[in-house]
Amino acid sequence: MKTTLPGIAMIGAVTAALLVPGPAAYAADHTLVVDAGAVLRPVTHVAAGGLYGISDASTPSASILQPLSLRQHTQPPPGVQQLGNGATTPAGDALKVASTVIATGGQQYIRMPDIYPDFPYRWVSWDDWLQKVNKMVDDRLAATSTTNINGWEIWNEPDGTWDTEKAGPYNDGWTRTYRAIRAKDTVTPIIGPGTTIYNPTFMRSFLENAKATNTLPDVIVWHELSQGWQNIDEHVADYRALERSLGISPRPISINEYAWPDQVDVPSAALHYIAQFERTGVNDAERAYWFEAGTMNGLLYNGQPTASYWMYKWYGEMAGNMLPVTADGDLDGIASLDGTRKIANVVFGGDYGNNTVRVDRLTGFGSTVKVVLSSVPGSGRQTNVSAPTTLSTQTLPVVNGSVTIPVSNMDARQSYQALITPVNGPTTAYQQVYEAENATVVNAQRRTSTSASNGGYVGGIDGSADMRSQSFVDFTVNVPSAGTYSLAIRYANGTGATSTQGLAYNGGAWSTISYPPTGAWGQFANSVTTSVSLKAGFNTIRLAKGSPFFAGGTGFAEIDSISVTR
Repeated sequence: MKTTLPGIAMIGAVTAALLVPGPAAYAADHTLVVDAGAVLRPVTHVAAGGLYGISDASTPSASILQPLSLRQHTQPPPGVQQLGNGATTPAGDALKVASTVIATGGQQYIRMPDIYPDFPYRWVSWDDWLQKVNKMVDDRLAATSTTNINGWEIWNEPDGTWDTEKAGPYNDGWTRTYRAIRAKDTVTPIIGPGTTIYNPTFMRSFLENAKATNTLPDVIVWHELSQGWQNIDEHVADYRALERSLGISPRPISINEYAWPDQVDVPSAALHYIAQFERTGVNDAERAYWFEAGTMNGLLYNGQPTASYWMYKWYGEMAGNMLPVTADGDLDGIASLDGTRKIANVVFGGDYGNNTVRVDRLTGFGSTVKVVLSSVPGSGRQTNVSAPTTLSTQTLPVVNGSVTIPVSNMDARQSYQALITPVNGPTTAYQQVYEAENATVVNAQRRTSTSASNGGYVGGIDGSADMRSQSFVDFTVNVPSAGTYSLAIRYANGTGATSTQGLAYNGGAWSTISYPPTGAWGQFANSVTTSVSLKAGFNTIRLAKGSPFFAGGTGFAEIDSISVTR
């Protein structure tokens, strides 16, 4: 969805009014419970991304986006003609913004129908559409140094924008377009159907046709807009049951537009969506495009952060594993545990009054902990906010493995952060260990092992054919000062012979990393060390079996983590 259609703004206002409680009716003593002794999933920042969030190679700048750990974007195709939300010139061409997406650790789906200038789309003819499809695919295939295109989105909101009278049934159109793409590109995933809501009747018909015609999407997509966040878990469960009933193997789920206009930039409302996406196991989710292109969907105004930016920055700073969080009424949130640095990061909100955050099964932090409590206002997208507000810094006891954090006078529109560390702070002044499963994983797989440093690692780093199938892991590393750093790579190599990968950072020259054989696959005890010259702030370090301008590695290796020390 791009622009606010007649009647939608009013419906959205009613929806948001129902979802953000009023102080008189909802002020209550609620307790948000975080289980630090369990793992929900590795930190992958599944809901950090947007639709048309980047308008060109420098808007927004990579430097202002890097703290958000953006992982997945949906951008328009090469040759985009779409004019959304007051734009006077087309923006967001996936190939033109690729450098910024890569520098911020992300990948992008290409939304093909945005080759049309209007929304809703105006169908011309099948000849016209297939010519456009062929041109878009050809343009992408010609971009041999662009690696981060991980999906063709055939259509957008076909339940409201597909012209059945002129183009015929949508399911037939899907099949025909799918085959046209695959005639030229047999590698890039195809995603769909991209409906405005989760509609089980539509989805069943779509999947039955796709299975019968051998055109199943690689990634399943729908939008979560007007239905709010409360039903997301039911939608995911219903879809998984539908897959099983049809004998279809599980597909990654993308919610590539989420939140209504007056929810997406209320920090607590956006947080409710993030919490649902994390706990339901979706692959990725992107902020909806209600505002100007190039603002990261309202996280920036006049190029500077809004309140919501800082909530997403708290999310972007999460490392290690996501933790199970139990909501209490409207009080909900997300949490992570970086076991290496000893940081528990809890981001929460959604209720008024005096409430409590309790973190259970917190081990290794000592008998007392330091808790820094901060907030960001619910001020919307046209108010710049220079930084979060620190509400308190406390030393609190850990009683029977639990720390209880009182939070007074909460505002349901705001978001809050409780940052918990040992009394003397994190074990290191800056993050030095980066888990591979937390990084950007391209054409490889996140796997689990008891011998991996955080329980997870990346394997299947096998592809070296071309920019669509080359395999690599991109680590976004933040260091306090420029200089030479030691880079230690913890790995496994079960081939019985030395294998190699390419190493490059910040788009520079390639060097070769050699991995002597180890005992077995998925067993990590060995590291290799080299040196890298990094700039102050954010750096992108790539370990690759195959990548543009790199001839390709030999043999195979799995990556557990990297350590960056001065």
